[in-house]
Amino acid sequence: MINNTSFAKRALKRLTLFLVLGSTAVALLACSGGSRVRKPAELVAVTNQFDLAPVWSTSVGSSESFNFHPAVAGDSVYAASHRGNLAKIDLLTGKKIWEVSVPDRLSIGPGSDGRTTAVVTTKGTVYAYDDTGKPIWNVSVGSEVLTEPVVAGGVVVIRALDNRFIGLDAQTGVRKWSYQRQQAALSLRVGYGMLAIGNEVIVTGFSGGRFGMIAIANGGLVWETPISFPKGFSEIERLNDVTAKPSMDGDIICAVSYQGRVGCGQARTGNLIWFKDYSSYTGTAQSPDLVFSSNEKSHVTAFAVKDGAQAWENSQLTFRDVGEPMAVGKVVLMGDAQGYVHALSQAKGEMLARIRHDSSPITAAPIAVNGLILIQSQGGKLAAYSPK
Repeated sequence: MINNTSFAKRALKRLTLFLVLGSTAVALLACSGGSRVRKPAELVAVTNQFDLAPVWSTSVGSSESFNFHPAVAGDSVYAASHRGNLAKIDLLTGKKIWEVSVPDRLSIGPGSDGRTTAVVTTKGTVYAYDDTGKPIWNVSVGSEVLTEPVVAGGVVVIRALDNRFIGLDAQTGVRKWSYQRQQAALSLRVGYGMLAIGNEVIVTGFSGGRFGMIAIANGGLVWETPISFPKGFSEIERLNDVTAKPSMDGDIICAVSYQGRVGCGQARTGNLIWFKDYSSYTGTAQSPDLVFSSNEKSHVTAFAVKDGAQAWENSQLTFRDVGEPMAVGKVVLMGDAQGYVHALSQAKGEMLARIRHDSSPITAAPIAVNGLILIQSQGGKLAAYSPK
């Protein structure tokens, strides 16, 4: 028999937490500061040591307050808006190849392998389109989805907010498998990023400070590793989720948890080489020698991949709410809440360049592909830049 009083209390706690968190972890940070004002740091003067020259730009529609990423497959970019606009764009020219209107609003961007492109509505319905933009199937997963689909190996992988992973046949939408995680008592109401490795596996974080690898073909758990453990007394203090997409370079994979730790380990086994106390909800980016992350204050830190020794920390972007980082060449790129894109030296952390993409937040990581840097803002501007 269910204890209705206990059940109601647990439900009230979860509802209260969701109201505190809002749709992103940023809301939690704002609330936790009490009356303290999180004033963004003034931009320091910088003489650009290189330029990100605009190649093309287009509008795909606003993502509102959600964190939309574009997807790249072959020579095409797939991007979407909160209102349900979905477009296939030529990577080199920015010309829209096709554009469709999804029947409902979206809370995340698309996933695509170039043959099947999938989006999920706010009501949990997955819509799939072929390479001409023709709708081929739709199916409900019965839960809200805040994580971009992964389309790989003939499977559309959906991660639902109720901790289910669902594998759908990319051509028919028929369910091939389902993997259910235990629902944590409290967890962040955000998208948990999934990193696809080839057509075989995905790596993703879980609540409770853990991350793991899941087989795309059958949904089997390959390995699971704790990177941190809950600490503190209150339920909010004990929140300890690996929400951001892990990063990978070579055979080393790194991840970071909110109110927990950052660490790196072997991709094949998940065994950690090192970890240290750190907190981030924007994730990690890697070079062969360093892993980069920013904390809730937007202080950007570099750690040595081999042993976790801190290489440098840059605090010039304090409270500018920087987004997900990307490491490319000799720089680390990340956007901020005012639409600026900052380039930091991987070696020393100094500011090397800055551009203004637009005036809306840039929360999604830039994408480096075919010599171009792709950036999508929450305002809907998608642009390609060429490093000069």
